[in-house]
Amino acid sequence: MPARFHLKDFRLTSIAEKILSGKRLDRQDGLIAAETTDLLGLGALANYRREQLHGDQTFFNINRHLNPTNVCVASCALCAYAVSWADREEGWTWSIEEAVNMAAEDLNPSVRELHIVGGLHPKLGVDYYEELFRTLKQCFPWIHLKALTMVELDFLATSSRLELGEVIDRLHTAGMDSCPGGGAEIFNPEVRAQICDHKTDGSRWLEVAREVHRRGIRSNCTMLYGHVESSADRVDHLLALRELQDETGGFQCFIPLAFHPENTRLSHLPRTSGRLDLQTIAAARLLLDNIPHLKAYWIMLGEKIAQVAQFFGADDLDGTIVDERITRAAGGTAGRGMTRARLEYLIREAGRIPVERDTLYRPVGTPQARD
Repeated sequence: MPARFHLKDFRLTSIAEKILSGKRLDRQDGLIAAETTDLLGLGALANYRREQLHGDQTFFNINRHLNPTNVCVASCALCAYAVSWADREEGWTWSIEEAVNMAAEDLNPSVRELHIVGGLHPKLGVDYYEELFRTLKQCFPWIHLKALTMVELDFLATSSRLELGEVIDRLHTAGMDSCPGGGAEIFNPEVRAQICDHKTDGSRWLEVAREVHRRGIRSNCTMLYGHVESSADRVDHLLALRELQDETGGFQCFIPLAFHPENTRLSHLPRTSGRLDLQTIAAARLLLDNIPHLKAYWIMLGEKIAQVAQFFGADDLDGTIVDERITRAAGGTAGRGMTRARLEYLIREAGRIPVERDTLYRPVGTPQARD
């Protein structure tokens, strides 16, 4: 039966047998998936799993990004976006009115999600974000606020001297509907010490995510790859996410994030290759059997790799992503946004069916079948 996948690496045969029999992959399987040179064979396995879950559907949404500040007390080697507190005059920090006006430039009833993340600003406490969320909900009552990473929530709790649960509850009451998955980077402490040593550590990131889920709030999860980590680090990261998902069921989507080194302290590193991008997506789809969706984040991958990724395990291309600044600061060239028509074209041209969704993956309208 595994021969149906045309596998050139015999080690993938046992993985194929497990997939066909519905058995969970273990760490050794993950290492094989992360290191095999049989990229097409691996992709075929991941695509089989993807089509088991979602058939020919590829999801997207209409969204806008909002970054209230790029001032940050952390000094992460991986970051090209933030400015330090000492250099804060070179960055931006918006008042509530300024942030709302910025959001209003592109918000209309067709935009269903506002993605809000920023720097760790020592003067922007829970009160600021409560007022921001309440005001956004008052001005745009239909919008879903996907806001604040686990790192930001942890920082707000620490800087405000409040219990984490209280911070989450207050922000949720004010309008925070779900959380993005950023800040996870790589959980290995040794790697984290090199790329983001002033940020919430990996075990604490998982603790915060657990508390978010315990309070009934869904989130995404991520992994930053293509810097100084090893394939084993990537596998262990995925298994840690899988373990927490077994416990809480709160992750709705996994997003592998390709590292962009330009304008960072790691600028001597090359960008990720297409091979690593597709292999990481495929390995993640096979290992994360309990996280329903996997996103090919076109803003980091570029249109072409994101399009191909629909046959390596990805079932989501994110969205229109208006005014994304973090990847752009690190040399990203994918642009300031994408139209709905372009997203649908990229999906259809790959032979998939575009399905507009909301943040919680509920379809909007009727899926449009292929010609």
